[in-house]
Amino acid sequence: MDLYFSPLACSLATRIALYEAGASANYLEVDPKSKVVQKDGSDFRKVNPLGLVPTLRTDEGLVLTENAAILQYVADRFPDANISAASGIERTRLHQWLCFIGTELHKGLFVPLLDKTAPAEMKTHVLGKNLSRLDYLEDYLKGREFLLDHFSVADAYLVTIINWTMATPPIELAKWPVVKAYYERLCARPSIARAVAEEFELYKAELARHKAAA
Repeated sequence: MDLYFSPLACSLATRIALYEAGASANYLEVDPKSKVVQKDGSDFRKVNPLGLVPTLRTDEGLVLTENAAILQYVADRFPDANISAASGIERTRLHQWLCFIGTELHKGLFVPLLDKTAPAEMKTHVLGKNLSRLDYLEDYLKGREFLLDHFSVADAYLVTIINWTMATPPIELAKWPVVKAYYERLCARPSIARAVAEEFELYKAELARHKAAA
């Protein structure tokens, strides 16, 4: 399978899931500005017209988009990794957390703060309205190691999003000590440590590439 990704973007969650599953894949880096696939110089928009990562091409040639859907596909594709959830209420809880992370944290809180063109007033409004999502997470994680009763793709997604606090100074993770401890604990997990380290190096190369092109 082919995973189209950009370094340290939300596609990092799928890399973590694949590493956790011990699955092999072709990792195809996409420049977030030019939408050029770095391996061959092709236009990524011919694969995904929206130009968004992650995008996954399965072994059968099916192209999948949207982070939550791709994570669930990987979880179900490699059941022995136990990164999904049993059918019934546990699967519903997994869906619940993937939706919460994707809408309330990813799009609702972090994307506006990471937008360099967004007005300061809008960012202030977003912080005032949506920091309560971290309060909710802080309360939920008390006494819990993971979002479910075991590590799942929801944790892979959450760690990926929390990692963005490094680029969003207004969010000081120390204000949420339980969330901070969860993040630091999971960053020591082999699959996550490997994925973050590899993509951080690619991210530095991406920044250097953009600087040279400016």
